[in-house]
Amino acid sequence: MTEKFDVIVIGTGPAGSSVATSCAQEGLRTAVIDERAYGGTCPLRGCNPKKVLASAATMIDETERMQGKGIAKPATINWQDLMEFKRSFTEPVPEAKEKSFEKAGIETFHGQAQFLDEKTLKIKEKVLEGEKIVIATGARPAPLPVDGADHLTYSEDFLELDQLPKRVIFVGGGYISFEFAHIAARAGSDAHIVQRGEQPLKSFDSDMVDLLQKKSKEIGISIHLNSSVNAIEKSDKEYIVKASKGDEEVSLHGDLVVHGGGRVPQIDDLKLDQGGVNHSKTGITVNTYLQSVSNEHVYAVGDVADTNGSPLTPVGEMEGKIVSQNIVSNAKQEANYNGIPSVVYSEPKLAKAGLTEKEAREANYDVKVNHQDISDWFTYSHTNDAPAAVKIIIDKKTDLILGAHLIGGKSDELINYFAMAIQMSIPVDKLKNVVNAFPTAVSDIPSML
Repeated sequence: MTEKFDVIVIGTGPAGSSVATSCAQEGLRTAVIDERAYGGTCPLRGCNPKKVLASAATMIDETERMQGKGIAKPATINWQDLMEFKRSFTEPVPEAKEKSFEKAGIETFHGQAQFLDEKTLKIKEKVLEGEKIVIATGARPAPLPVDGADHLTYSEDFLELDQLPKRVIFVGGGYISFEFAHIAARAGSDAHIVQRGEQPLKSFDSDMVDLLQKKSKEIGISIHLNSSVNAIEKSDKEYIVKASKGDEEVSLHGDLVVHGGGRVPQIDDLKLDQGGVNHSKTGITVNTYLQSVSNEHVYAVGDVADTNGSPLTPVGEMEGKIVSQNIVSNAKQEANYNGIPSVVYSEPKLAKAGLTEKEAREANYDVKVNHQDISDWFTYSHTNDAPAAVKIIIDKKTDLILGAHLIGGKSDELINYFAMAIQMSIPVDKLKNVVNAFPTAVSDIPSML
């Protein structure tokens, strides 16, 4: 027997939860489906648990910087205690999430959803029909064309390690590798990052990335640029990562090899073709309303949708709100990805919003670039927080900020102010006249402009 719903959401992460809750509140009969524990990547095996570990690494860095300046003893990480603390945040999530759905009147299903036709899904032995189906299944690690790839440990496994190995090799130079390498290094491990290209963290400003690389090396992280991994071998005692750097063959020896080579949409098991849902390797093909271009009953949000949006939790939540409105009110709302902030939770933290200097110049803007080393400003010097730097790209014609790029311990909070200025088109002269509390990192903003 087929159960009929107004809305079926596949995926219970922040994006899918936003859609399901909003639609249920408007009186639509709503169902959610997940093949894994309810909650999604960010709360269970991504942003939140990572931030718990990264915050501990930050505390280690802060105490090390202040040795001899009021702090007498360096702190150390007890990995087992830290993991137990981390689990206090993640373990309650699935049950709490499912209860919140049930309280909202949302029907819950567990299992792999697969399309039978444009409006019908199969989950185990159940068949569900949805007038609207929203796909919010997120992303998974990208397959790496490397011999011995089955020896890789994935990010969610790293976040569950009972013990941290002494030698850890990260394959790829993105968020995961830098964030986890900084955690591992501060916990006492020998960390290596192997990056195929010339610059890691490609979407960030190259000058800021150079500073992060320098700091990473200072704390003991080895970064191998222009190095393509060819194979991962396992012996009785260790793993061996074999890479090519030009004509040179490089072998790295470690106790753990972690996949940090990017992610791809989680769509392979949905049988999208049976549902008439067009897709590519970059996700489900949608129009500007986040609706499938080939099946009007289907929408996609978050990492699984092929849009200009970055694969970030706030982007997925924003898209979820838009799709909810488009479903409930038959509206035609569109997503605006301008000025969305992004942060690498290394220490120091790396942050960006808007265009890089290179992107702004390639778009033929007449720009003013304020690029400053701010390590000697009081905000940073009184805690020995270095490096600290800022680069602000301003359109001379409109006096609007096109992009903001920061590195330093306060970057994760500061970037939100610049993102707000970009998204709300606040001119530089108005920002300069805001009176902020002092001494705070935010009070430095007028001097950055």
